[in-house]
Amino acid sequence: MRRIACVLALVACPTLLVAQQKTSPDSVRADSARRAVRSLNSVNIVAAPIDRRQPATVTHVSASAINTTPANSTWDLLRQTAGIEVHQQGQGPGFASDASLRGFSSDHSTDLALWVDGVPVNEPINGHSEGYNDFSELFTQAVQSIDVIRGPTSPLFGNFAMAGVVNVHTIDRLDGSQISARAGSYGDASTTLMTGFDHGARGGGVFGVHYQHDDGFRPNGVYNLLQGHGRVVHELGGGWSVDAGTELYGAGWNSPGFLSADEFARHDYGVVSNPTDGGFKRRAQERVSLRYIAGSMLWRTTVYATQGRWQLFLTIPPAGGAFEGTGSQTEEEDMRYGSGLTSALTWELPRGELTVGTEGRWDHARYENYYTTARARDSVNALITARQMSGALFVASHVDVTDRLRLDAGGRVDGFDTRSWQDLNGEFQGSTGVFSPKLGAAFRITPELSAYADWARGFRSSDGVISDPSLPVITAWDYEGGLRYDRSGTSLSATLFRMDVSNEQTFDPLTGAANNGGSSRRQGLELAWSTLVGMHTFLRGDWTFNDARYRHLTITSEDGGAPANVSGMRVYNTAKYLGTASAQFRPSSEPWAVTVSGNWVGPYSPFDEPGTVLGAYGLMHLNLSVPVGGAQIDMGVRNLLDRAYPELVAGGLVSPGEPRALFIQVQRAF
Repeated sequence: MRRIACVLALVACPTLLVAQQKTSPDSVRADSARRAVRSLNSVNIVAAPIDRRQPATVTHVSASAINTTPANSTWDLLRQTAGIEVHQQGQGPGFASDASLRGFSSDHSTDLALWVDGVPVNEPINGHSEGYNDFSELFTQAVQSIDVIRGPTSPLFGNFAMAGVVNVHTIDRLDGSQISARAGSYGDASTTLMTGFDHGARGGGVFGVHYQHDDGFRPNGVYNLLQGHGRVVHELGGGWSVDAGTELYGAGWNSPGFLSADEFARHDYGVVSNPTDGGFKRRAQERVSLRYIAGSMLWRTTVYATQGRWQLFLTIPPAGGAFEGTGSQTEEEDMRYGSGLTSALTWELPRGELTVGTEGRWDHARYENYYTTARARDSVNALITARQMSGALFVASHVDVTDRLRLDAGGRVDGFDTRSWQDLNGEFQGSTGVFSPKLGAAFRITPELSAYADWARGFRSSDGVISDPSLPVITAWDYEGGLRYDRSGTSLSATLFRMDVSNEQTFDPLTGAANNGGSSRRQGLELAWSTLVGMHTFLRGDWTFNDARYRHLTITSEDGGAPANVSGMRVYNTAKYLGTASAQFRPSSEPWAVTVSGNWVGPYSPFDEPGTVLGAYGLMHLNLSVPVGGAQIDMGVRNLLDRAYPELVAGGLVSPGEPRALFIQVQRAF
C-alpha cells in the first residue's frame, strides 16, 4: 500500500511528463510543430512510429496500405494488414470482437492495448470483460499510420499491453476537403467527409465525419455507425506547441445471434436466435497535449477525458459444450466516464537518450446485468458501481555502446486501487502493484543486417476485478530474439519468441464464464517482409507460427458438470499459424493499381471444447484503384473464392464469416 500511495502521489505532481520515441520519416507530416533545425527528432503524441533500430518486433501499417485494403471494418483491416489474429463476434459493431497476438486469446481484445493519439481505449472495471477493447471506434479515414508492437517490450504502455500494443496516429492537418462514398454487398453503404487547413510551421487542423449502414449478410444483422474526428495543432512560439483532438463514436445494431455447429455446416445462415437481440454504443474522448522543446530536452504532457455508454441484448441458445447457453436473453449495460494524464521528460544524450515519465488514470463505471424476455427485464443478475485509480512511473533509455551495439533498458511500476459497490452483495476494495522490467539489445552485423533480443514483463488486470478487486493481475515474461534486414526499400525480419504466463485466465465471451489461477506458455516464430520487385510490384506480408498451450489449468463447469483439466492442451481461441500477404502492381506509366491479398488462419482451438482443433482456412481479396475525372475509384471483392469459414467458435456455437462481397468506393478532393 505504501508503494501504491507513492505512485499515486507522483501522478499528482505538476511536473508530470510524457515519453516520446524518435519518429520515422512517415510521421514527419503528423508532427504538430516540426522545425527545420533542432536537436531532437520530431515527435508525435505518446509514442511516435517506432525507430527500426530499436530491439523490438513491430509491424508498421502505412496510410497507403490502409487506403488500398478492401476491408469493411476496422477488425478486417487489422487482420489483412497488421498480422493480428481476428475472430469477429458478428453481433454488431459495438460488441467488441477478439484481436489476438502471439496466441493470447484476447477475449474482446483485452490482452492487446489500443491507444489513439495518446489516449487508451481499453475499458477497466468492465463487467463484461476487463479491458473491453472496441476497435470499431477507430476513424480509419483519419489514420496516418498504425504501429503494432508485439510483446510487452515498451515501457510506455502498461495495463492490457501483455500481448502487445496497437498504437494509432491520426493526421493532424488537411489542405482542403475530400469526400468519399462506398457501396457494396449486403446493403453496405458509407460516406465520409473530411476538411481542414494547413498553415505550415504555425499548425493546422482536420475535421471529419463518417457514416456507415450495413444490412448484414444474415437476417436481423442491420447496423448503423457514426464517427467524428477533430484535431488542431498550433505552434505557440518559444519552443511551445499545443495539440488538441477528439474522437466521437456511436453505433446501433440488431444481432442475428450465433449458429449451432450443424446449422453452420449446412450454411443455414438464415437462422436468428432472437429478433429482439441488439444494442447500441456511444463513446467520446477529448485530449489536449502540450509540448516544450529546449535544446536537447523535450517535455510533453497529455491530458484526456473519456465518456461512454453501451447496452446490449443477446441470447445464447442451448448448445453442446461444457458451458452451454441457458436460452435466456441477457441485457448488459455499461455507463462510464474517466480522465487521465501522461507526461514525461526526454533528454538526448551524446550517445543515447533517457526518458522519465509518469501516468495516471481515474475511471468510474456503472455495470448492470439483467435476465430479460424481448428486452423486458425479468430479474436482476448484477448491479455494480466501481471506481479505479491507477498510477505508474516509467523509465526508458538507450545507449549506443559502439557504432554497432545498442542497449535499451527501462521499466515501469504500476499501482491500482479499486473499489466496488454491489447493490446485492455490499462493498469491496483491493489494491495491487506490479513491476515490469524491460531490457533489450541490438547489434548491427552489417549496414543492412542486425540482430536483436528482448527480455520484458507484461501484465493485465484479471476479468472480474469489478466485483472482486482483490484478484491478482495476470503477468507474462517475454523472451524474444531475431534478425532484421533493411536495404533500398526491402525490409525483412524473423523473430523467435516465448511468453510464460502466470495466473492464466480463460474467459468465454459468450457465457461470461471465467477461470483463473493457471499457467501457460506461448512460443513460436514471426516472419515479416516488404519489398519492391522490379519497378512495378510491391510485396508485403507476415506469418506467425505459434504453439500456445496451457501448462496448468482446470476449468470448472457452470452447469454442474465435472471440471475439465486442459493442462497441455492448446490455448482456447488461438490458431497454430496466422499469415497475411499482398502484392500490389502499379505500372509507372499508368495511373491504376491492382492489389491481390490474402489471409490465412491455421488449425484453430475453439472456446470450451477441450482437445478440439478445427481445420485451417484461407481467404483471398482483390482491389483495383484507378483515377477517373479527378476522382479516385476503388473497386474489389472480399473473400473472392466465397470460402465458408467460422469467425468464432465457442461451446458448440459459431459466428460465421462473411461470404463473397463486392464493393466500389469513390473519393474526390476539392
